[in-house]
Amino acid sequence: MGVGEIVEKTYATPCGAIHYWIHTMDSDATTLVFLPGLTADHRLFEKQIEYFQNKYNVFVWDAPAHAASWPFEFDFDLFDKAKWLNGIFEQEKITKPVIVGQSMGGYVGQVYAERYPERLQGFISIDSAPLQRKYVTRLEIWLLKRMEPVYLCYPWKYLLKSGTTGVAVSEYGKTLMYDMMMVYDGDKKRYARIAGHGFKILANAMERDLPYAIRCPALLICGEQDRAGSCIRYNKAWNKNTGIPLEWIKEAGHNANTDKPETVNQLIEKIVEQL
Repeated sequence: MGVGEIVEKTYATPCGAIHYWIHTMDSDATTLVFLPGLTADHRLFEKQIEYFQNKYNVFVWDAPAHAASWPFEFDFDLFDKAKWLNGIFEQEKITKPVIVGQSMGGYVGQVYAERYPERLQGFISIDSAPLQRKYVTRLEIWLLKRMEPVYLCYPWKYLLKSGTTGVAVSEYGKTLMYDMMMVYDGDKKRYARIAGHGFKILANAMERDLPYAIRCPALLICGEQDRAGSCIRYNKAWNKNTGIPLEWIKEAGHNANTDKPETVNQLIEKIVEQL
C-alpha cells in the first residue's frame, strides 16, 4: 500500500490464512472496514485508506482465496466469511466496525449484519445489491451457480479486457483493476474458480431467504455508469423498499470508489460523523 503505519497481518482459518491490513489509532474508536469485491484485492481501497487512516481506524483484507489470502480451500460460504471477519475483529479488539463493502464485499456486510446485528455500527454499500431472495429470479440464481465453466470458456485476454473496462470508467480505476487481475495471469483456472465460487455462495445466501435487515445507519452508493449485472435496478429497488438513502455517483462505474474517490470519501465521512 505504500503506507508506513498500516500493518499486514494474518488470521488462521480451517481453509487457509486470511491476509489483512490494519491501522489502529484507538481500539474504542470507529473502525472503517473495507471489503473489496469479487476478484479485487485490498488495493481497491487505496484511495480510501490514504484519506482515512489518520482519522479513524482502518481495516482492509484480501478476501479468502484472493491475492495474498492463498492457498485457500474453497470450502466456505458467505456465513464463514462473516464469522472469520468477526474473529479478526475479536483478535484486533475492534468494537465499532463500520463496513464499507464494494459489490461482493457488500454482500459479506449484509451477512455480517444478519449474524451480528448488535455489533455493526454502520453499513455502506458501494455498487453492491440486496441479498434478500425477493429481488432475484429463479433463473438468476440458477445462472449464478454455474458461472465457473462460463469463465473457463473465455480466453484470458478477453476476461482481462472485460474485467477492467467493465467495472471502471476512469483511467486510474481501469489500471488498478488490470493490476489486480494480473495476480491471476497464467492461472486462469484459479481466477475462474474464485469468480465461480463467489457467485455460487452468493446464490446460496439468497436461497436461505433470511431477512438480511440493516438495523444500523446505512448508505447505498452506486455509479451512474455501473454496467455490472443489474446493479442500478437493484439499488433503486433496495432504496425504495428499505428507505436506505441512495447516492448516485456521476462519471463512475461499478468500482465507484476508484472512479470518484473524493466524492465517495466525503459520503463515507458524512455517515461516520453522524455516528
